Amino acid sequence: MDVLLDNLDLFGPFFLTTIELFLIAGVASLVLGTILAMLRVSPVPALRVIGTVYVTLLRNTPLTLVFAFLVFAYPLLDIVKIDYFPTAAVALTLYTSAFICEVVRSGINTVPVGQAEAARALGLHFGQVLGQVVLPQALRSVVPPMISTLIALLKNTTIASGFSVAEAGAIRQYISERGGNQLVALLWVALGFIVLVLVLSLLQRSLEKRWSVAR
Repeated sequence: MDVLLDNLDLFGPFFLTTIELFLIAGVASLVLGTILAMLRVSPVPALRVIGTVYVTLLRNTPLTLVFAFLVFAYPLLDIVKIDYFPTAAVALTLYTSAFICEVVRSGINTVPVGQAEAARALGLHFGQVLGQVVLPQALRSVVPPMISTLIALLKNTTIASGFSVAEAGAIRQYISERGGNQLVALLWVALGFIVLVLVLSLLQRSLEKRWSVAR
């Protein structure tokens, strides 16, 4: 307990930064990932190609390289200078959205084709069919893999500590500089992440219970 109590000035703010980074990247990834999924099932070939190329490229690129590009290579373009925290949020969003896309697309594939055909017979265009008929059902069916992807995002936030973002992954380094016990510090950090993952697991159960009743 001494390591925790003596370093509350680290654990509190750093875990708060982790949560902020997770929430920002999580919401942005859900939005971008859903848009990518719509591109991948679009009737327009060019849009399908764009979605496929993006997902294939990002899913097969290590997250560390995405961070490295945005932190070290992007500034050389001299377009818009952004700080380390926003850069980390962008990197996590770009990477995670590719996985969210595939989760949403798998959900779209579970919706019976007849429902989309019936919606089109009523005069709805592609966007209306997808937004009003297909996506609401698709998202309900992919809660477990969606939460699993968000849990992976939560754990991936620790990579930001290697790129000058003061979040939970950097606590060990700071405690080491103070001469504290690094092993105990890592155990407390692990416990903190376990608590956050449990919160996401409870959210998953709540959504599954609510939407199973709705179905």
